[in-house]
Amino acid sequence: MTIGRGMLKVLVADDSETDRWLIQRMLRELDCEYYAVASGEALLELYSEVKPDIVLLDVLMPHMDGLETARRVKALAGDYFVPVIFLTSLQESEFIEQCLDAGGDDFISKPVNLKILRAKLAAFGRVQAMQNSLVAHRNQLRSHHDQLLTEQSVAKYVYDAITGKGSLDCGTIRYHMSSYALFNGDVLLASIRPNGNLMVLLGDFTGHGLPAALGAMPLASSFYSMIATGFSQTDIITELNTKMHAMLPRGFFCCAVCLELDFSRRQLSVWNGGLPTGYFISDHGQQLTELPSTALPLGVEVDDKFSSQCQLYEFNEDDRLVLWTDGIYDMRNAQGQRFSQERVLKLIDENRANGLDNLYDRLLNAVEHHLGNDRASDDLSLVEVLTQPPTAELGSSLQGGSAKGPLDWKLEFEINAPTFQSLDPIPVLMTLLSQVPGLGSKATSLFTVLSELYSNALDHGLLGLSSLDKDSGQGFDVYYAERNRRLQALDAGYIRFQLHLTTHNHSGRLELVVEDSGPGFEFGSPRPEVEQLLYGRGIDMVRQFCQSLTYEGRGNIARAIYVWPLDSY
Repeated sequence: MTIGRGMLKVLVADDSETDRWLIQRMLRELDCEYYAVASGEALLELYSEVKPDIVLLDVLMPHMDGLETARRVKALAGDYFVPVIFLTSLQESEFIEQCLDAGGDDFISKPVNLKILRAKLAAFGRVQAMQNSLVAHRNQLRSHHDQLLTEQSVAKYVYDAITGKGSLDCGTIRYHMSSYALFNGDVLLASIRPNGNLMVLLGDFTGHGLPAALGAMPLASSFYSMIATGFSQTDIITELNTKMHAMLPRGFFCCAVCLELDFSRRQLSVWNGGLPTGYFISDHGQQLTELPSTALPLGVEVDDKFSSQCQLYEFNEDDRLVLWTDGIYDMRNAQGQRFSQERVLKLIDENRANGLDNLYDRLLNAVEHHLGNDRASDDLSLVEVLTQPPTAELGSSLQGGSAKGPLDWKLEFEINAPTFQSLDPIPVLMTLLSQVPGLGSKATSLFTVLSELYSNALDHGLLGLSSLDKDSGQGFDVYYAERNRRLQALDAGYIRFQLHLTTHNHSGRLELVVEDSGPGFEFGSPRPEVEQLLYGRGIDMVRQFCQSLTYEGRGNIARAIYVWPLDSY
């Protein structure tokens, strides 16, 4: 083997010693780095070490001829372009075709001419540089693409973990969500509140893919955490709007429907900010109530320009709601025809007469049939919510407080008028108590105890309302209208919480005292009306959950003892 150093790296294989000497002399004159061997086998052994820019091959060599050597060189080169130039005195067209089929790129006739060799090397050097530059850029793009896929896979895992938790599998929700991109611009959230109410949010973010997912994750996180700690629907909607307005860039927002089903009152509360009109179907399909958009989408405006006011409806157990994003209207078939709102309403009308059990399936099948094998042009979400109590229990959003060991602390928390209009103390207390070992899993009973005692102190102690008002003809509507009126006029009074938590052996003990500044009642010998007022279903539930419940002072102090096993978490 002969080696010479220079600019272009050339690997030569020729069994003729004289021809090798002549070619080496020319390559030295052309300032090339060259490696010369006498056989195809020797060239292949040297190839990976040398990594040549150009290969010069004699066609007729013993053992392994130039054709087979060329095939193996091309295989070793892979994606990179390594020109193979045959050195031959043969000119027959059939032979030339064989050389090209074997991977040859050009020919130089023997005896080799210096000017021709210089021109061939210069031309193929330029082609090779351009080709390999393209391959390098392609590999770089492929590397960036692989990295992007990895990052998207991680982001998708986080996205699904945050948005997918909750109570979507509670037994009363059916849904279909298909995305235009890897990340869905639509988001569906559901969770059971500590009081047993079911809350559902269907959202449609501006755009598709990752930008939409970046907004969906904090939306879902706030939604679930606020529900778990007992915030009201209007508080949750207001907070979500504030967060989206602060996080999303100008021009980006989230159209959404948020609904809450109160199964104890059989009351449906709906807020629609920018999503297409949904429908509440009641009375065995006889009554069709529109749920139109009545507010701005989340993230558009804040303060007085944004409304979190909800619409209220009464429901029966066999009613249902159907909701969707605007993707259902925009689905186009191969002929460019939209599925359209008219077609959706026609399907609903047809199925109201034929029974509602198959409404969701027929709507979904109609959309898929319309779309055929074509790819969807937008994110599509279709949701059906039955007005039946969910079968799932409260999720694990409040499963905090993993620290073990004795706990002993006291807390006093007082609210004064007119703060009652703007602050609900229950979520504050629930957030604190959820960190206590074992109490996170008791969220439902704990929320009931706190909310019932606070509700009695505020409604009956300070506002002077009577539960008997709920038995009037218009029931809860009259009661809560009067409650709001008195709450707005309340300018004095307080409600004081005192919490004392202790642990002993394997049990935890929470002493909860709720005191109001109202006139109280004769708890020793209550009048029939007061008995109905203070010892109704709410207080009965408190007694069931607590070890004891007593009234003190002038009847304005309630003392409850709540005990739980520490080994239950």
